[in-house]
Formats: sequence, structure tokens, C-alpha cells
Amino acid sequence: MKKTKASLKINEQVWPLERDVLFRPDRFKYVRKLVKSEGCVFCEARKIGVSFESLCLYQSRYSMIVLNKFPYNSGHLLVIPKRHQGELELLSEKESQDLHQTLRLAIKVLKKAYVPGGINVGLNLGQVAGAGIPEHLHYHVIPRWSGDLNFFPLVAETKTVIESLEMSFERLLPYLSQPQKKIRKRTAR
Repeated sequence: MKKTKASLKINEQVWPLERDVLFRPDRFKYVRKLVKSEGCVFCEARKIGVSFESLCLYQSRYSMIVLNKFPYNSGHLLVIPKRHQGELELLSEKESQDLHQTLRLAIKVLKKAYVPGGINVGLNLGQVAGAGIPEHLHYHVIPRWSGDLNFFPLVAETKTVIESLEMSFERLLPYLSQPQKKIRKRTAR
């Protein structure tokens, strides 16, 4: 006999059969803004240079590409001016041009390394606009795939990222340590 929804008994249902639990206690202090870092994490990354310790993958004359420490998706990058500045219009012409060339490079690298279905690029200017570090502007560059969002972020306010920061760093670094000319040729195919 086929059971209908109305005839199912709650005690007979097993839901879910298996549950993955994501424990991230290290995010508690960040999410609740309990830890105030001294100084600017982006300026610190600039000083350290390209390394996993700083999550910095690339530096140009005026800009840099850094992995987001708390990514929305695998490969979530930040494109940041080297100079500590929270206002886009206060960048010099050279800084602005370099920042946007670096943004273009980040997009090309993500397309080559991850082959996403699309990419979100966002800039939140000011705390009210959603900037987590409003004193130092930064673009978010996030690769996206069909179906990469489900109910989890809405219900649990948590995003499941399937790649560790170490894995993302190792995947992206070879593309950014090559001369830019080679990257352009490889992505043009």
C-alpha cells in the first residue's frame, strides 16, 4: 500500500538520514565582531607580501589580490589598493587604473582556474553599505556556479565552501606568479 503525505507518521520518518555538521567556532568572534584587530589587515598583508600567511596572492605597483579569509565561495578574492584608503574617488588616477587592471586580472584568473558559470564583482563603500573594513576599500570577486546557493545560507546563516583556503591559494598562485602576458594568452583561447 502506497502511503500518502497525510498518512505518514512523524515517528516513522527519518530525516535526514545522514547529516553533515559544519563546526566553525573560529568564526564566532569574527561574526559577533568581538575581536577588533589592531591596524589594518589589508595593510598588514601588503607588508608581508605574497604568502599563505597573508593570503596575498599578487601585488602590482599600487594594488593587490588577496583571498577572502571568510569566503562566500571557493576562490573568493579581494582586489585592494595598496594605499590605506576607504574612498574610491580619493585614489590617484594611477592607483585607480592599476586597481581596475588588477580587478580584470583577478577575473581572468578565476575564469581560468575555476571555470565558473559567472562572477560577482562588488564594492561596498562605507559601513552602512556593508563594508566589513570600511577604512580600506576592496572589491569582492566571487566565482559562481549554477546551484551553488541553497537554503543553508538563509536558514543557518552559514555558507558551505568546498575548498579550504590552502587549496584555493595553491590553485590560484601559479596563475598569478606567471607574467601577465602568459595569462592573457592562455585565457584568450
